[in-house]
Amino acid sequence: MTEILAQGLAGAAIRWFPQEPAFTFLADPFGIEVDGVGYVFAEAYDYRTRHGVIDVFTLGPDGAVSERARCLQEAWHLSYPQVFAAEGAIWMLPEAHRSGRLTLYRAARFPLEWVAEREIALDCVPVDATILHHQGTWWLFYSPATTKQTRMGHLHVAFADALSGPWHPHPGNPVRIDPASSRPGGTPIVAGGQILLPVQDCTRTYGGALRTLTIATLDKTAFVATAGPALRPRADFAPYDAGLHTMSAFGSQTLIDAKRIDRSLAGMMLDLKRSLGRYDPEWRAPPR
Repeated sequence: MTEILAQGLAGAAIRWFPQEPAFTFLADPFGIEVDGVGYVFAEAYDYRTRHGVIDVFTLGPDGAVSERARCLQEAWHLSYPQVFAAEGAIWMLPEAHRSGRLTLYRAARFPLEWVAEREIALDCVPVDATILHHQGTWWLFYSPATTKQTRMGHLHVAFADALSGPWHPHPGNPVRIDPASSRPGGTPIVAGGQILLPVQDCTRTYGGALRTLTIATLDKTAFVATAGPALRPRADFAPYDAGLHTMSAFGSQTLIDAKRIDRSLAGMMLDLKRSLGRYDPEWRAPPR
């Protein structure tokens, strides 16, 4: 992932997950290897219900998907399921700002059963909270869900001495204000003594591109970072060439989330029904 963040996707070999049904998509992939088996967790979203849940994909020895299962569903929308191992357990920190809080889940029976372990209290309701353990301190990077402007263009930081907290908002919050390089977009990695955080470039559209935010200074009082050039999909990603949304490290591999825009007649009918307040969640597009 370090090389991709530095040089982009040119020359990288790409393996796509199977195509999703109409009006659904997968997003925000995060991976973990447990007992020699690779697992990818992702948001599964349905435009007809506007509700996201978390699915887990088990990978076979060849890297292809061998199994898929629903592993976390709540009354509110879920996405961005960062999964990591720490303190003798496996954890998931999904985005759930519509619940009004940030909840850390622990795997009770990996990978299918998760329990809400604790709420992480911050200075705002966060979106895309991204966790990192670095030099003995736990760090959270996130954007406030307060307004569209803060969701797309503000970066906050919090820190804790233990995963269980208490969590302390950084005194410099927001440590960055820039719609081109503030909202987290994947797993942070440490290279050359600096933290490399994928961030979303939301200047043209949400999920339009990624940038690398190189954090040169991060402590409990200071934050200094610079953003790199925009990383965009390659032309051969078509039809998934409308944007690059998330990027996460997965062992020797890198998981990416590329964007496709559906301009089909069935899609326009769905948007029209919703705008007129006549949407029926049981409605299905005619077969094509």
